[in-house]
Amino acid sequence: MAVIGLGRFGASLAIELVNQGVEVLAMDSDPALVQRYSDDLPNAAVIDSTDPQALRQLGVETFDHVIVCIGADLEASVLTTSVLADLEVPDIWAKALSRQHGSILTRVGAHHVVLPEHEMGERVAHLVIDRRLLDYAEFDHEFAMGKSSVPHDLVGLDLKSSRVRSTYGVTIVAIKKGDGAFEFAGVDTVVHEDDVLIVAGPRRAVERFADNK
Repeated sequence: MAVIGLGRFGASLAIELVNQGVEVLAMDSDPALVQRYSDDLPNAAVIDSTDPQALRQLGVETFDHVIVCIGADLEASVLTTSVLADLEVPDIWAKALSRQHGSILTRVGAHHVVLPEHEMGERVAHLVIDRRLLDYAEFDHEFAMGKSSVPHDLVGLDLKSSRVRSTYGVTIVAIKKGDGAFEFAGVDTVVHEDDVLIVAGPRRAVERFADNK
């Protein structure tokens, strides 16, 4: 796997991949950044990622996954993504600073676009507003999962009799009791006041569930 761009997002991503046992080639046009992360990213190179020949010399076209994490330099971000598409890299991920930027990246060849600042802003907004949410993730704008404390009307009920799906439009996927680990929830699972729930469903339904007193 290759990661292009060693700003905060790219460096954190590359280091986490290495920690997960993934072999990563990290690249940046700034020698100082490559040097800064040399202990954590031993397989790193200084490169102009908009230069097709430079990418070929590193064999980037042979990688199954390449992630473009270039930040403020929009031109370099778009050109790099376009070059990777020309090299027929099979799976191109690209960081975008805005939806418009993401749309351009998609048009020039990105298979997946991430907007970390936008997505983090949405996540924090839900955690601030929705009183019971402990964590939140949204998928395709209309489907979400949330980690939530237990609404009072569910305390002491098993999931079958709680009628969560018909009442709230969500499914309780997993439950954590005390200091234990999360476990898949079944129809006979009884919910207690101090439990933590993982719920999934349409975004608005998850919000309603988390906002219930």
